[in-house]
Amino acid sequence: MSTHQLDKKSQAWSALFSEPMSELVKRYTSSVTFDQRLWQADIAGSLAHADMLAAQGIISTQDLADIQRGMAQIRDEIQSGRFEWKLDLEDVHLNIEARLTTLVGDAGKRLHTGRSRNDQVATDVRLWLRGEIDATAVLLDDMQRALVHVAAQNVEVILPGFTHLQVAQPVSFAHHLLAYVEMFSRDAERLADLRKRVNRLPLGAAALAGTSYPLDRERVARTLGFEGVCQNSLDAVSDRDFAIEFTSFATLVMVHVSRLAEEIVVWMSQNFGFINLSDRYCTGSSIMPQKRNPDVAELARGKSGRVVGHLMGLITLMKGQPLAYNKDNQEDKEPLFDTVDTVKDTLRIMAEMIGGEVAADGARAGGLTVQRDAMERAALRGYATATDLADYLVKKGLPFRDAHEVVAHAVKTAIALGQDLSALPLATLQGFDARIEADVFEVLSLTGSLNARNVLGGTAPVQVRVQIARHQARLA
Repeated sequence: MSTHQLDKKSQAWSALFSEPMSELVKRYTSSVTFDQRLWQADIAGSLAHADMLAAQGIISTQDLADIQRGMAQIRDEIQSGRFEWKLDLEDVHLNIEARLTTLVGDAGKRLHTGRSRNDQVATDVRLWLRGEIDATAVLLDDMQRALVHVAAQNVEVILPGFTHLQVAQPVSFAHHLLAYVEMFSRDAERLADLRKRVNRLPLGAAALAGTSYPLDRERVARTLGFEGVCQNSLDAVSDRDFAIEFTSFATLVMVHVSRLAEEIVVWMSQNFGFINLSDRYCTGSSIMPQKRNPDVAELARGKSGRVVGHLMGLITLMKGQPLAYNKDNQEDKEPLFDTVDTVKDTLRIMAEMIGGEVAADGARAGGLTVQRDAMERAALRGYATATDLADYLVKKGLPFRDAHEVVAHAVKTAIALGQDLSALPLATLQGFDARIEADVFEVLSLTGSLNARNVLGGTAPVQVRVQIARHQARLA
């Protein structure tokens, strides 16, 4: 057999072509270097398809047994690293099919009856992504648990709450962390919802129009754990909206991670000194021996841009495609794979950096350390209880706009004296409004400010503990 014939024989479409594919085109169009991670999904999909073909009398029970035997050997070869991935065979599907045919002969050739690589790859990606969704959901829960763990230890710790990065009002540090728990809990809801749309079976759509074989697509769906079957063959093989939707979810997760990472970077800086991080999550400088850099948080912040870029890439990939399948869709995998890897790795390391490593018995070691005194000093520097004084005057009968003006004058005086509002003498405060009495000093304290906000969703410690208990029960 000539080299020309050998090259043609390796291609699934070789009979039509009169010359072999060029080496440059072979390298340019091949996807096996990255799509081989779909091998488990590919084998599972093929076994379910073969089972259905045998049940429908399309292949024999002996063919099914041979296919099952061959796939078991291929699985063992891949797991042990003995499987030879061939660039000539272009992708994961043809590599596995060619090996199967080598092992079991004609039964391997019959496996592709009633399907195309178009519906096969769409099925494989959905199967693989479903597993990654489930793994990501666990990591999202771990991230929330880490934040709740730290929050439960710091309910009474007072942090300056910021707007415009200016000191605004005092808040419980736990309340601040729980804001991120809420964000990640919504991300978890989005993930659970999109899983339902990912978990639909394309197999049986064949190339684009369905097939003339009497397939039982519902049987395959049940075997593979799909919740439904794609109802239009053209749509089943051609759209990647499920990949876009996952990457959109991932973008929001990474935006939330990035915001938290930015705060960690700021809080750890010497100008703030609100927290400390374990050495294992920091790096030093090659020239400045005093440096401890929060590289993990900075990288998490940076990797958010990577995932946002993948979302834009996938949207652009799909926007100009006519029905049905196009080779463009080969380009969906690398951004999707990298998005999954980036989100999982980031959630795992951020949760550990914040909440500490979790031992087998559930105990935690390490993690973020809170500098309580530094936080409270910062809250006092920014006149964080000014709004409390305005509310105090409103309760004494002064209209809020007038109270706002009175307090502005009081703050101006405090700034000139270099004192906090709570340090001003009662006589000085009464000079701004005679309604002010000795009970104002409880209002002007940081603790009093926190306790006053005893409303659902507020920062009062009693409310924060309610929210912590709610999250602990939800995540148990």
